[in-house]
Amino acid sequence: MSFWNPADVGFAVRGKLADLGRGARLFARLAGDLRSLGRFSLVRDQIHFLGNYSLAIIAVSGLFVGFVMGLQYFYGLQRYGASESVGVLISLSLLREFGPVITALLFAGRAGTSLTAEIGLMKAGEQLSAMEMMAVDPVRRVLAPRFWGGVIAMPILSAVFCAAGILGGWVVCVPLLGIDSGAFWGQMQGGTDVFRDLGNGVIKSIVFGFTVTFIALLQGYEAQPTPEGVSRATTRTVVVASLAVLALDFLLTAMMFSI
Repeated sequence: MSFWNPADVGFAVRGKLADLGRGARLFARLAGDLRSLGRFSLVRDQIHFLGNYSLAIIAVSGLFVGFVMGLQYFYGLQRYGASESVGVLISLSLLREFGPVITALLFAGRAGTSLTAEIGLMKAGEQLSAMEMMAVDPVRRVLAPRFWGGVIAMPILSAVFCAAGILGGWVVCVPLLGIDSGAFWGQMQGGTDVFRDLGNGVIKSIVFGFTVTFIALLQGYEAQPTPEGVSRATTRTVVVASLAVLALDFLLTAMMFSI
C-alpha cells in the first residue's frame, strides 16, 4: 500500500513553484521600481519607522554583545599572552559577522514582523483592493517605499550595532580588565582593513536588508485575509528571514574570504 500519491506530490510541487514565481515577480517589481526613491517623503517615513524605532534594541544589543565578547576574548587570549590583541579581534568579529548577522536577525524580529502585520491587516481590511479599484498600484504606493526604506535602514543599523559593540568591548577591556587603551585602539586600527573587513560587512548588511525586507513584505502581501492568516504570516516572516540570513551569511563569507 502506497503512503503517498504521486498526484498529491505533483500538486504540492507545482504550488511551491507557483509561489516562487509570484515571489520572483514581486521582487523584480520592487527592485526595479527606482521611481519610488524619487518620492523621498514616503521612503523617509519608512526609514524613520523601520530604523528609528529599531535603534534602541539594536544599540543596547550591540553594547551587551560587546561586553560579552570583551570578556570571552580577553580570557581566551590571556592563555597565550596575546590579551593586547583583543581590540582587533572584537573589531573583526563585529564588522565581518556579528554586526550584519545579529542586526538582520533583530531587524526581522522587530521591523519585519511589523511590516508583515501592517500589510496583512491592510489586505484583510481590503485597503489594497480599494486602491486597485481607484487605479492606484498598491505595490508601487505601499510596498515599494517600505522595501527601499528597509534596504537603506539596514546598513545604518548595522553600523550602530558595530559601534556600540566596540564601545562595549572597550568598557570591559580597558577600565575593568586593565588593558592599555593605546594598545586596544592601535591593534584595532592596524589590523582592520577598510575594504576587506568594513566593506564586506557593508555588503552583507545591504544583502540582508534586501532579503529580510522582501520576505516581510511578501509574507504580508500573500497572507490570508484573516486574523489567523496574518498571525501565521508574521511567524513565517521571522522563521524564513532568520534561516535566509544565516544561509546567505555562509555563502557570502565563503565568497568574500575564499573559504
